[in-house]
Amino acid sequence: MIKFLLGVIVALALIGGAIKFQSDEESWQLIIHKQEALYSVKNGAIRIYNIVEELISGSDAIETSTLVVED
Repeated sequence: MIKFLLGVIVALALIGGAIKFQSDEESWQLIIHKQEALYSVKNGAIRIYNIVEELISGSDAIETSTLVVED
């Protein structure tokens, strides 16, 4: 479970642009900007929460529909 959560945090930081890749002929490196990573993770978590909230509120429309069966 912890590995999954860490993977999600890293993925959100990558998407947000907090982790950058630089390479030259001799070496390569990953540069992590701490403030941008924190901001990216917060924004990603808020976006995911909003998406889930929209999906849950959209399921309420099913409860309001009616079914009429005639003989």
